[in-house]
Amino acid sequence: MRILIAEDEQRARQGLRKLISSMSEAYEIVAEAADGKRALELMQVVKPEVVFTDIKMPYMNGIALIKAAHSMGIQARFVITSAYEEFETARQAISLGVTEYLVKPIMYDEVEEVMKRLELLLKNEQWIPDLDIVKKYPDAHPLVAKVLKIIGHSYATKLNQEEIAKSLSVTPEYLSYIFHKDVGERFSKFLRAYRIEVAKTLLLQDGMIKEEIPYAVGFSDPKYFNKVFREVVGETITEFLKNMKKY
Repeated sequence: MRILIAEDEQRARQGLRKLISSMSEAYEIVAEAADGKRALELMQVVKPEVVFTDIKMPYMNGIALIKAAHSMGIQARFVITSAYEEFETARQAISLGVTEYLVKPIMYDEVEEVMKRLELLLKNEQWIPDLDIVKKYPDAHPLVAKVLKIIGHSYATKLNQEEIAKSLSVTPEYLSYIFHKDVGERFSKFLRAYRIEVAKTLLLQDGMIKEEIPYAVGFSDPKYFNKVFREVVGETITEFLKNMKKY
């Protein structure tokens, strides 16, 4: 996994580098930057798969860095590191497709969990189907289209309608209203169904490890995933696979 660290505090930057490097030889720190502007320049050269970025940095902060990277078509997963007082800002960055958040001081166990989730996510990305849900709702309100893009990009992470609403500067009630109006169902139900739709595709891929699929589509409990799968699809995973073999 190729990793870039953007952090203006040298001690924090070095500490995070040593911490990540000590976890696995597969984690390669390909570049470090002390400000967002330099980080963006380096991203174009070293092409990291994951970027750890602080929020407050000189010249270009972490949020601006992520926006700039997206506008340039740079493909990378972002992990925001922030102080406690910046955490609300970090949470609102979910509209930018941020994968994870870490609150300083960063603890070993927390980083280890994040790295494992990132590793699984990157490993399975090659199997993720291209389900452009925005195209299915061409007349949707611009805010709804943004929410659909967030779901399509970040369904494997923790998504919360209230946090998304805050990131889009609208009330949860208003977002819930227009989403249900344009899509025809509640956000939570739509997200659940979308995750299962992706899971169905992954289950039919020969190279996929079936036990990893729940985590690859945003579930932390395999038993709950199986329960939701049956509710949404109308049959168990075993029945689904058996019936698909008939075609």
